[in-house]
Amino acid sequence: MKDHSNRRTRLRWARLLAIALAFGLIAAACGSDDDGDAEEAPAATEAMAEESMDDSMDDESMDDSMDDDMSDDMMDLSGTKVTVFGPESSDEEAGALRDALDHFAAQTGIEISYTGARDAADQINAQAAGGNPPDIFIFPQPGKLADFARDGHLIALPDDVIAAMNEHWTPAWTAFGDVDGTQYGIPNKSDLKSLVWYKPALFESKGYSVPGTWDELKALSAEMIANGDTPFCIGIESGPATGWTFTDWVEDLMLRFHTPAEYDAWVAGDLAFSSAEVSGVFTEVLDLWNTPGMVFAAGGSIAATPFGDNGQPLVDDDCMMHRQASFYAAFIPEGTAFADGSADAVDTFYFPSVKGDQPVLGAGTLVGAFRDAPEVWEVMKYFASSEYAEVRQQAQTERKGGGLSGFLSAATNQDPSVYQPLEQSFLDILQNADVVRFDGSDLMPAEVGAGTFWTEGTAVVNGDKSVAEATQAIDDSWPQ
Repeated sequence: MKDHSNRRTRLRWARLLAIALAFGLIAAACGSDDDGDAEEAPAATEAMAEESMDDSMDDESMDDSMDDDMSDDMMDLSGTKVTVFGPESSDEEAGALRDALDHFAAQTGIEISYTGARDAADQINAQAAGGNPPDIFIFPQPGKLADFARDGHLIALPDDVIAAMNEHWTPAWTAFGDVDGTQYGIPNKSDLKSLVWYKPALFESKGYSVPGTWDELKALSAEMIANGDTPFCIGIESGPATGWTFTDWVEDLMLRFHTPAEYDAWVAGDLAFSSAEVSGVFTEVLDLWNTPGMVFAAGGSIAATPFGDNGQPLVDDDCMMHRQASFYAAFIPEGTAFADGSADAVDTFYFPSVKGDQPVLGAGTLVGAFRDAPEVWEVMKYFASSEYAEVRQQAQTERKGGGLSGFLSAATNQDPSVYQPLEQSFLDILQNADVVRFDGSDLMPAEVGAGTFWTEGTAVVNGDKSVAEATQAIDDSWPQ
């Protein structure tokens, strides 16, 4: 039996998440948010899962989660199998995801396997077309989930699965799994993108102040360059998803230079990429990046530098700042201190506004099902639960050796103690946001948002095309 103070804590946490995250932002990092190798491992045996949980999780917390989320009369699904495929493939992220699935496998008897690959969003196209998709796919873009639903590949969620999802997610988060009035997707991960990573003690030692506006950020960058410091670490290489980090900068600045209505019109295809509004933001980003002394690119150029390779240079003081989402904690070297006041501790500040307001860009992932079977729906329900979020978070924190895990979930009813203070502060940014929107490229048709926006963006970063040429090419690719 849980004590009343713990229950009140959970309710306060649920209210915080509901307030902070009740906006048009939902699941999925723009492109793959890890950069490990593809790998596959079957779910562990019950004994292995129990041993792992004994080592890494508080027994009382786990008992509470199981009381909240698991039914005493859960059907016996021993001997059944469920396959899951997705873009997370690093040891920390894919490993923690498997740990969370192993935990559920030990409870249900379902044999659950997860395969992760950086190019999963490309592989799933061939798998679905060939008639051999996984049972469950983790979609990095809601737009891609919508395409698969409209093409008849995905199974609509049964009413009991929808009910289980709604116990843990607010309508703002579940909305992007709704395709033309039918629910196909469940959010299972959340990201906050409007962040800049930096070292507070290093800033203080050099007399730098955290900027509050875009103009202040540009002025600070100029001051850093004059002092011999490099303002930003930037890389946009991500295999077949190369270019998505450029699109994140464009999206964040679209929210800052223009109105929410203009952002929504752009995402819907009603405001052209070649318009003055959008092409002007392309130019704003490129002008900043192309300023001599502005960028440290570990790979020799921005387009040749893997996006995940910017954590070490930030820690090594090769640059002063790195703009990237909350999940980026998973790419900062193990052992790094976060927001503890020490000399080398890494912290974040809000990516500053242009007009004095506080817009926020967010993202995440959703799961969709390709097979209609009881065991598949039970795993889908688990993905929707706060229990999955807690187990995944604790497992990923352990795999990272403590500190920030790189995982964040907007599921309600979670135990806040599974998150570090800095991770909880990400929710404060969301709570104080004036405007919040979901990653625009993830909402666009896949051939644009996960296609020409990435490739043409890479072309302008490389100097292979002008902004006018690239934005017109993106417009021409928009499906009629």
